[in-house]
Formats: sequence, structure tokens, C-alpha cells
Amino acid sequence: MALALDQARLAWAQGEVPVGAVVVKDGEVIATGYNQPIGRHDPTAHAEIVALRAAAEKLGNYRLPGCELYVTLEPCIMCSGAMMHARLARVVYAAPDPKTGACGSVLNLFEQEKLNHHTEVAGGVMAQEASSMLKAFFAERRAASRKPPGAP
Repeated sequence: MALALDQARLAWAQGEVPVGAVVVKDGEVIATGYNQPIGRHDPTAHAEIVALRAAAEKLGNYRLPGCELYVTLEPCIMCSGAMMHARLARVVYAAPDPKTGACGSVLNLFEQEKLNHHTEVAGGVMAQEASSMLKAFFAERRAASRKPPGAP
């Protein structure tokens, strides 16, 4: 999760919401990603999707069996769906997302029995660190939006 937090810092440095993700297979990091929807002009460029795409490219397969994804914020519905389609073995997230979280905060897509693949989910790993980073990012954005135009 520490590597995912490093990825989140890269997102913040580019003005993106600081969320980072890492894909691991057999104990080895095979892909990383961080939020880039603003810079890429792509609503699907969430950290998880960026990492999943890189992992699939590296493995030469759109399915990622035996892989685990670590992400600093509870995945949304889009990302959770992509994780299930990729056949991830496990998803581990840090901070819960009470507005869009699809691992239990708003709904739990992974508990839907009618779906044909079930990914193991664990949350709360390094949650304080991830949550603090997100809070600081949004506090900084709110403070910047209150400054008059042209103010230093």
C-alpha cells in the first residue's frame, strides 16, 4: 500500500485527486497507476484502470488471475466492474469512499451473487495515511478557490 500512496502523490503533483494503485502477482509489482482523468481528458483514467491496463499489457492478457490490486481509495462501480472482468484474486483498499465506494460504503458490487466472478476484498489498510492525503488535497483546493484572481 505504501507504493500505492507514492502513486497517489504523483497524481497530486499533477493536480489530480491523489489516488494510486499497484498490481501485484506472486509478490512482485507488475504495474502501477495513479489518477489521470483531468490530464488525459479521460473519465476512465482512474488509478485502478491505469494500473489494470498496464498489468494486462505486461502479461499479454486481459485476464489477471492470481493478481492483487492495492488502491488508496475504495474503488467506484466502474473500477470494481473492471476488476471483476479482469478476474483479480483480491482487491485491497485503504480509505473508504462514502460517496462512490462500491466495496461496501455505498454498495458492495463484490457481494452480488448473480455475478460470475467473485474477487476477495479487504479494506482499511493504511486508511489513515490515505484519508489524510485526500483531506489535505481537498483542503488545498478549497483554499485556492477562495483566493481572489491574481492573488499570490
